[in-house]
Amino acid sequence: MTGLPTPSRVAALSLAAALVAGAALSAAPAMAATDDVTWTVRTASNALGADRTNYSYALNPGAHLDDALVVANRGTEAIELDVYAADGFTSSTGALDLRVANDQPVGVGAWVTVPQRHVSVPAGQTVEVPFAVDVPQNATPGDYAGGVVTSLTVADATANVNVDRRLGIRTGIRVGGDLAPALAVDDLRVGWDGGFVPFLFGDATVRYRLHNTGNVSLSADETDAVTGPFGVARLESAPEAAAPTLLPGESWEREVRVPAVAAMGVVIASVSATPIVTDAAGSISTLDPLEVSTFGWAIPWPLLLLVALVVAGIVFGPRLLRERRRRAQQAEDDRVAAAVERTLAEKERQLVE
Repeated sequence: MTGLPTPSRVAALSLAAALVAGAALSAAPAMAATDDVTWTVRTASNALGADRTNYSYALNPGAHLDDALVVANRGTEAIELDVYAADGFTSSTGALDLRVANDQPVGVGAWVTVPQRHVSVPAGQTVEVPFAVDVPQNATPGDYAGGVVTSLTVADATANVNVDRRLGIRTGIRVGGDLAPALAVDDLRVGWDGGFVPFLFGDATVRYRLHNTGNVSLSADETDAVTGPFGVARLESAPEAAAPTLLPGESWEREVRVPAVAAMGVVIASVSATPIVTDAAGSISTLDPLEVSTFGWAIPWPLLLLVALVVAGIVFGPRLLRERRRRAQQAEDDRVAAAVERTLAEKERQLVE
């Protein structure tokens, strides 16, 4: 998965926990969560800044700059590392992760060039690895995320795999031009589950997808509501966890459960999503809320069945009772007629004799 020869399979160590993610983390060197990773990485101190927690650039199309990564070997033996840049994506946990080395890059991974793709770091020493950032002339404005990665592939004999230990620093590039943050709420649905005794109340489940349709990374603050017809019996809820920061073009599935929703035949679900944008300087701003709604059914079928049975009993009960009485009377009349006929026949036989 890193471009190195592998005799069997390769298991990749996720970068989500090993990326320096900005203000949320300290400026200390990035370290992996496993004991067998003996090196750390940090940004170089130069004209671009000292003690930076990550690489963050605001560049125009066609721009060029030089920067560097510092690798420190904390172990007792020399290590041989691959160094490369990779595009980023939002993982299923909501954290930024990086593509593996053999994935074709189209953004940061293609624009960041590391001339020294393989570096040897002696025990107890540090090595500075320079790299260049070249934004294409035809790059479209907006946010691009990725990272500069150090990688060590080691064999795991017990599992018969090669394990790719990766440690990197987050790299964000904002390409200048017309920035257009935009958010959409797609595929909004609502379902109602009456549970075991669905006569009066049940749980409504609101499902939808947040979609970053602009060219700027953003998150969202959401409120979900369920009402009956004409807005009656309004209930509000919110997702259990905040939405992650979505890169341009990315989507995030949502499922919000709203308890104790009355069975009103029709339920109306609405989502209010306020986009949250962080600019290149780290300032946070919000856009106008986006309101989307849809409807679903909240029909208590067992209750309707019970009502139908009661109504049917009221409407058809007397008729069935009259019919039953008529049939009983008819049966009695037939029995009497048959008895009379047998008596007459017997008397006629006696007269003949």
